[in-house]
Amino acid sequence: MIQIVGAGLAGCEAAHYLAKQGAEVELIDMKPLKFSPAHTSETLCELVCSNSLKSDDVYGNACGLLKEEMRVLGSITMAAAEKARVPAGGALAVDRDKFSHLVTETLRSFKNVHISSKIVEKLPAQGIVATGPLTDMGLAENIRETYGGGLHFYDASAPIVAADSIDASCTFTQDRYGKGTGDYINCPLTKEEYEIFVRELVGAERATLHDFEKGEIFEGCMPIEVMAARGKDTLRFGTFKPVGLVLEDGTRPYAVLQLRKENAAGTSYNLVGCQTNLKFGEQKRVFSLIPALKNAEFLRYGVMHRNTYLQSPDILNADFSAKNNPVLFFAGQMTGVEGYVESAASGLMAGIHLWRRLNGKQTSVPSDKTVIGALSRYIATPNRDFQPMNANYGILCDGFGNVRDKKEKRRLLAERSLEEIGAYADSLRSF
Repeated sequence: MIQIVGAGLAGCEAAHYLAKQGAEVELIDMKPLKFSPAHTSETLCELVCSNSLKSDDVYGNACGLLKEEMRVLGSITMAAAEKARVPAGGALAVDRDKFSHLVTETLRSFKNVHISSKIVEKLPAQGIVATGPLTDMGLAENIRETYGGGLHFYDASAPIVAADSIDASCTFTQDRYGKGTGDYINCPLTKEEYEIFVRELVGAERATLHDFEKGEIFEGCMPIEVMAARGKDTLRFGTFKPVGLVLEDGTRPYAVLQLRKENAAGTSYNLVGCQTNLKFGEQKRVFSLIPALKNAEFLRYGVMHRNTYLQSPDILNADFSAKNNPVLFFAGQMTGVEGYVESAASGLMAGIHLWRRLNGKQTSVPSDKTVIGALSRYIATPNRDFQPMNANYGILCDGFGNVRDKKEKRRLLAERSLEEIGAYADSLRSF
């Protein structure tokens, strides 16, 4: 019997796929024996904090495209979301209770799915671990012991912007004191620009944290808006310090935001040191006050919340299997994917890969021309500054760099992706 630990979106996706193949599955969750600080329902696949699964625009939004890829692959969460849909404009939002009940009843209808309530404190020898960002501390500690501490207990990340949306006329490439290989793009600010930025940053609206998150997160990594509130020059002596950097005229800028490549292809850049707890709309408004980012496209916004996740590039392969155990897979946010849909997608892929491996077949990761394949590769790509990632165009293999119209380019990316995922689904059926 295949054990799946964790019955959130990822675990339920994996259980559903494996059950459809005829596998005997034990789906284990600690509810209702024990609840995490954020969970309240006894049903499976409980949505916490939001009922939105983000944009449903297949041809204009990367998460919308990911959802369509999942539908092609037979996703249980996408099927349930469609039945539980509530009006939300262009987004896919659901009735949370109905959504959870639909997934729970679908899985209960399989005679080969055995749902059990247990508190798991040790990794199974084989199966799938999908215990999510609030993994119980007993199992979390066992993971830390097994992988030498390669586990994070909070997620404090900075925004990421698309490289082609940065205004190069307002930047210069240089490493501090000339040390390095030109790895940073520098965004200088005048005294006036800096003071406006700091004023708006300090006054911007912040996201609400759960009580159980506050102490852990703020002790571990100070948000940039909290640092800025300590004094108008705090950032100039910290994150935005200009020392070691020189403008073309030989003078030193008043303040500098540095951008660092987020991927090897250089299609996306991280705002260095800008971990933030601002609401997403406020992040776009405030960071766009920096001249180089006035037209920036934000591929991922900064987040700060409790999020148990692995240092996946050191621990996992692109098929979500553990490097030290080919029949132990991880799925969900703990692998370093960010968001409900992304978590569910990873669970679906883990189920697919485990089934192949248990049947003597090689695992097959979808092309990086698909969002689901690009996310799979992201979590396994060496990265000393690894942070969780959501679905975005910056991680997709491009190939359409000569197309300047953004809407047309996204349409082409989507058409190519759906063709690729269709072929992938056909290959699974032939197996």
